[in-house]
Amino acid sequence: MKYPIGTQTFSTIIEEGMVYVDKTDLVYNLAQKHVCFLCRPRRFGKSLLISTLKSYFKGEKELFKGLKIEEFEKDWIQYPVFRIDFAQGGYEDSEGLKETISSYLDKWEELYKIENKYEKLGLRFAKILSEAHEKTGRKCVVLIDEYDKPLLDVLMTPQENENRKILKDFYGTFKVADEHLRFVLLTGVTKFSQVSVFSGFNQPEDISMNPQFDALCGITKDELVEYFDNEMGEIADELEYTKDEMYAELKKQYDGYHFSKKMLDIFNPFSVLNALMKRDLGDYWFVSGTPTYLVRLIDRNKTDIRDILSRQYESSYFMDYKADVEDPLAMIYQSGYLTIKDYNEKRRQYQLDFPNNEVRNGFVTLLANNYCGQRNYPKNLVLDINDMLDECRLDDMRDALSGFFASIPYDANYQQRAWSYESHYHYTLYLIFRLLSCYTTLTEKENSRGRADIIVETADYIYIFEFKLDGTAAEALKQIDDKGYAEPYAADSRKLFKIGVGFSPEKKNITEWEAIAR
Repeated sequence: MKYPIGTQTFSTIIEEGMVYVDKTDLVYNLAQKHVCFLCRPRRFGKSLLISTLKSYFKGEKELFKGLKIEEFEKDWIQYPVFRIDFAQGGYEDSEGLKETISSYLDKWEELYKIENKYEKLGLRFAKILSEAHEKTGRKCVVLIDEYDKPLLDVLMTPQENENRKILKDFYGTFKVADEHLRFVLLTGVTKFSQVSVFSGFNQPEDISMNPQFDALCGITKDELVEYFDNEMGEIADELEYTKDEMYAELKKQYDGYHFSKKMLDIFNPFSVLNALMKRDLGDYWFVSGTPTYLVRLIDRNKTDIRDILSRQYESSYFMDYKADVEDPLAMIYQSGYLTIKDYNEKRRQYQLDFPNNEVRNGFVTLLANNYCGQRNYPKNLVLDINDMLDECRLDDMRDALSGFFASIPYDANYQQRAWSYESHYHYTLYLIFRLLSCYTTLTEKENSRGRADIIVETADYIYIFEFKLDGTAAEALKQIDDKGYAEPYAADSRKLFKIGVGFSPEKKNITEWEAIAR
C-alpha cells in the first residue's frame, strides 16, 4: 500500500495509486452550497479536500472513476477555479502578505488578459472574477487554503492588525462579486470573530460543527476497517497484538476527535497513516510541530488546564477566537488539542477534553515544561511513578516526587510567589498525574461535600490524595474522611489507600507524607 503522507494533491494520489479514503459523496454535498468555511486542526486533510474540490469543479471526470461521486454527478461542468494557498510565504510584514496575494492576481490577470488594473487587491480580484465569468460563461469557484495563516504567524504582535486589514479588504471581494460566484470555501485552523476578516462580506456558512460533514476530514472507524484492515493485521503481528487489540490501541492513541454533538469518532489521519506505514504507535501528529502562536498564547495567559476542563461551554466559547480578548480556549480547541467529549442537550453545552493519548501526553508535557521552567519534562518520572502505583511502592513515589520538586528552578512558575500558594503544588502534581492517565485512570469524582485533589485508579489499587500547604499529613487525611472521598468505593474490591501530603512554602517541597490503607 502506498501511503499519501506528505501528498496533498488529489490527482497525484489517484494517478500514482496511493490509498485514498473516499470522501467524494461528502465533497459532492459540500459543492452544492455557496460560500462556506471549515476549520479543522493542522494535518487533518484540509489541503487534500481543497485539491479534490479543484479537480471536481474543473470537470476532471477520469480522476473520480470508481468513487462515490459517480453516483451523483452526471454533468461534470468545468468552472473557472481560483485556488489560493497561504501555507507558503512570510507574513511578518504587510508587504509579504500583499506580495503573496498579488502573485496570484498577476497570474490570473494574464490568463484573462486584463489590462486596466485596480490598485486595491480586493477590487483587482473582483474584476478577475467578473471577467472569468463573462469569458467562460460559467460562475467562478474560489478555494482558499489556510486563510488564517497570515494572522496566526503574527498573532499578538503589532503586525496582526495590519494583516487583518489587508485580508478584510481582500475577502470583501466575495460581497462585491457575489453574482459571479458558484462556490467559495475557506479553510483554516482558527475562526476569527469580532474584529473579523469576514466582516467585509456576507458571513460564510460555517460547516465546522455541521454533523453532515463530521467525517469530511479525518478517518472514521468504519473507514479504518474498510481501507486498512489487512494492514492492521500486519502491524498487529509485528507488535504482537491480536487484530482486535490493535484496533483498541490505535483508538486510544489516535481516535477521539468529535466535531459536533453527533459525537462521531474521528481518527487523526496523519498519525494513523504514519503508524501503519512505520509499524509503530508514535506521537506523529504532536511531534510534527506545536504552533508558536499557541505557545505564546498559553504563556501570556498563564493557562491552567484544570479551569478549562472543569466547565461546560456553549459552542461560541470555543468556536470563535476573539482577538481582543485573548482567551486561549478557542485556540486550544481549534488547534486540535481539545475536542468535544460530551454534549448536554438540555443546556446546549459541551464538555471538552483531550481527544486521545497522543495529544494528552504531548500537550500536558508542553504545559508542564512551560509551568515548571524545564525544557525537557522528565517523562521517565511519569513512567517510574506509574510502576510505583502498579506495585504500591508509595515510599518510592514520595521520594521521586520530592526529587522532582527539588529540581524545579526557583524562578519558574511565572512568578516566584507561586511557591507560596497551595494551587502551585496542586497544579504541578495535577500535570504529572494527567500524564499518568495515559497508563492509569485519573478520576475526578465529586460529592456534595467536595472533591479530592487527585484520585488514581489502577487494576489493583485506588489512591486518594489530599494536599495541604503549611499543613500536616494528618489534616489532609482527616479531610478525606470528613468529606467522604472514599465512600464511592465502599463496594470496590480493590485495595484503597488514603494519602495525606504536606508541603512547606519555605522548603518548596514535600515535608509530610502518610498513607493509610482502608
